[in-house]
Amino acid sequence: MEHLVRDDVFIGAGPCGLPAATELQRAGLSVAVHEARDRVGGRTWADTIDGAMLEIGGQWVSPDQTALLRTLDRLGLETFPRYREGESVYIVPQGRRTRYTGEMFPVGEDTEREMNRLIEILDKLAAEIGASEPWAHPRARELDTISFHHWLRQQSADEEACNNIGLFVAGGMLTKPAHAFSVLQAVLMAASAGSFSNLVDDGFILDKRVVGGMQQVSQRLAGQLGADVVLSSPVRTLRWPGEDGGAGEGVTAVSDNVTVKARYAVMAVPPNLYSRVSYEPPLPRRQHQMHQHQSLGLVIKVHAVYETPFWREEGLSGTCFGAGALVQEDYDNTNHGDSRGTLVGFVSDEKADAVFELAAGERKAAILPSIADYPGGQALTPADYYESDWGSEEWTRGAYAASYDLGGLHRYGKDQLKPVGPIYWASSDLAAEGYQHVDGAIRLGEATAAGIVARAGKNG
Repeated sequence: MEHLVRDDVFIGAGPCGLPAATELQRAGLSVAVHEARDRVGGRTWADTIDGAMLEIGGQWVSPDQTALLRTLDRLGLETFPRYREGESVYIVPQGRRTRYTGEMFPVGEDTEREMNRLIEILDKLAAEIGASEPWAHPRARELDTISFHHWLRQQSADEEACNNIGLFVAGGMLTKPAHAFSVLQAVLMAASAGSFSNLVDDGFILDKRVVGGMQQVSQRLAGQLGADVVLSSPVRTLRWPGEDGGAGEGVTAVSDNVTVKARYAVMAVPPNLYSRVSYEPPLPRRQHQMHQHQSLGLVIKVHAVYETPFWREEGLSGTCFGAGALVQEDYDNTNHGDSRGTLVGFVSDEKADAVFELAAGERKAAILPSIADYPGGQALTPADYYESDWGSEEWTRGAYAASYDLGGLHRYGKDQLKPVGPIYWASSDLAAEGYQHVDGAIRLGEATAAGIVARAGKNG
């Protein structure tokens, strides 16, 4: 067993922990970063599958994500725009396929009016409540104790409008059924992106990608930290002084091969993994309860690679939506400079539950026709096909990020970032602006580092 002494120790080498560790190192502090996986990047991951480079995890960059854009520039990483020329495709509830242009789905006049009215209501709530402290708003409890599904139907009797608006938060972002999370959680999602209008604008929220993949952010930051990043090293135990101070100061992180004694520890992993670590002594009751009310959703990210992007020749952008379809979103995900074409589709929440009951071949046979319903029959025969299943990942267990169950956000949100003794909590799941995105992970990582530097300076 190797024994190390560092100023600070990080659990998790992803887009939150690595920027924080880098900031502390720049401040002259020594760090150690433990990563359970055999790679860095957390929920960002690019891999070559059957000769095709696929972004298995998070990948998008939007114009408002200034922390991410600044980091990309500093690391010398370039971006390229998502292809979106031509017409999009919408599948109506009855199954009919319609081509359209613009942001609004080609729905009837009454449904369009209702969708715009719901977007306006949600925009006002997002602006009024904000992303930083939604639990502190006077209406927080009211909005946190009704599901987004039922609230939408209180606002409108148009079922198609409700399903389409619900799609952007439920299947599209939180990857949970709209009845499983609150209006307040949905408003936080919208406020974190600037507005609900930004969420429904795919040209904004899914604007660009990183040439070579988003994982390079973590890879290059880890390269700067060098030997201070230890892979395949899950931390099993954190020993800390306890609420009453206990014996000694600081924290000790114990993995299978390395023990690190440090002043502070940063849990830079999603909340559903906090319980994978044993705390000696146990965490306070508040933490135990809070962590049980946070969970990740479920989504299958489906990659279908074709010899050519055939849909472009037919005047299609590759952008497709169908709230009632198995694959409810589809986009052109062709890599920069690649002559082949890639479509990426998403199967979320209860629909993912259903197809995961099928064998792999049967699941593929169900998913590909749903993809093909958008651009046409050529989509039935990809050269390569791959499903990103983060729910089965040992050190992730879901996607895209954690959210609270009904009532959890207003009860526990104010304490989710509060350090417990020498232990800090930081991940995209806990971010305000940029919540559940790489941008939010970076923002929170840098803020955590600044807090540690300030606390260390105060304590001498």
